[in-house]
Amino acid sequence: MSNAELATSYAALILADDGVDITADKLQTLIKAANVQDVEPIWTTLFAKALEGKDVKDLLMNVGSGGGAAAAAPSGGAAAGGAGEAAPEAKEEEKEEEKEESDEDMGFGLFD
Repeated sequence: MSNAELATSYAALILADDGVDITADKLQTLIKAANVQDVEPIWTTLFAKALEGKDVKDLLMNVGSGGGAAAAAPSGGAAAGGAGEAAPEAKEEEKEEEKEESDEDMGFGLFD
């Protein structure tokens, strides 16, 4: 990653931490205040457009989370009936895994 990208990333994180809207002008102001040289305005414009309307803190908190947990969270009735529904899903996943394992028993692999 280049210095321009790093400087713009850090400036975006600073703005997000302060709760300020991320714009190209504000990113460029922070970069100049940090005395970082050779940052072309295209970087600040790209970052501002990419982060427009997004909650950066929320993005950072959900970096490693999978899609399944996020899909189940919004449903209101999941807490009451969720335990009964989870067992059949787990059985289906186990069946799929068993099928994959049986392919390995055929005696040939990726590098054979």
